[in-house]
Amino acid sequence: MTPPHIPVLLDAILEACAPVEGLWLDGTFGAGGYAKGLLEAGAERVIGVDRDPLALDLARDWAADYGERLTIVQGTFSELDTYAGEPLDGVVLDLGVSSMQLDRAERGFSFMADGPLDMRMSQQGTSAADLVADASEAMLADILYHYGEERAARQVARAIVKMRQDGPITTTGALVRIVEAVLPRQKPGQSHPATRTFQALRIAVNDEFGQLVQGLEAAERALREGGWLAVVSFHSLEDRVVKRFFQARSGKSGGNRYQPEVAAEAARFEARNKAIPPTPAEIARNPRARSAKLRVGRRTAAPARPVDRSALGLPKLVEAA
Repeated sequence: MTPPHIPVLLDAILEACAPVEGLWLDGTFGAGGYAKGLLEAGAERVIGVDRDPLALDLARDWAADYGERLTIVQGTFSELDTYAGEPLDGVVLDLGVSSMQLDRAERGFSFMADGPLDMRMSQQGTSAADLVADASEAMLADILYHYGEERAARQVARAIVKMRQDGPITTTGALVRIVEAVLPRQKPGQSHPATRTFQALRIAVNDEFGQLVQGLEAAERALREGGWLAVVSFHSLEDRVVKRFFQARSGKSGGNRYQPEVAAEAARFEARNKAIPPTPAEIARNPRARSAKLRVGRRTAAPARPVDRSALGLPKLVEAA
């Protein structure tokens, strides 16, 4: 039996944002763990948003228990400021892939079980199989290196292009075998050789970095003065973007001994300086939390405006496939 999904760093979010009250938006609804936690902690209402229609379908069995306190919407990070119709008291974003997506072989997110090479969170648009079939070797290598931090990106990309000449690569199992043939066999305690390749393709298929930046901007627009933004990330690439967003929006200026300081913008968030990690007890209870980091900021009265993307450390890919 598949263990239930456990929301990561929920207790830390509730403690950092206490008292939890008013209207909150859970931008990665998933199995509803954060939404339930917020409602039980004192939020008057929660809007749950998810790209995946499966999440909405699975929630119908229990969402009615909360009545009008819980509203569920199929949508994206980039439009989260359009779902409430009024200022929000808090926004929570969990940037990890949902366990219910990983656990279903037919969704194609996991290298642990054979299934269609899909990976689409919204179940629409370009799939991972399409990307693997159409992208140039240079683009594939760029995706694997920048989104998956795969050091053997060129070798894996070359192997994919060579193998697809014999026929389309349409299953997760076929892709796993290609990667395993290129990379050394995993040693005890190491991650599976295909881990970084699957992460990179998933990020590319779902435009996760584009959605993340647009979601952070949308949260800034949606939050009232004093509202909270809490973001849980699971790898260094995501955390770097979130960290730099909060730095930029906290009115911190640049400058060093060689360059003059630039005028600081008005702070749009009051942010913690350090990420909040999971406790040893949480990791023991939920190993998925091991790599997680929570960053929290509180909205000021300064008007929202677009962020300078060049300051966020976003991975840069080649121009065209």
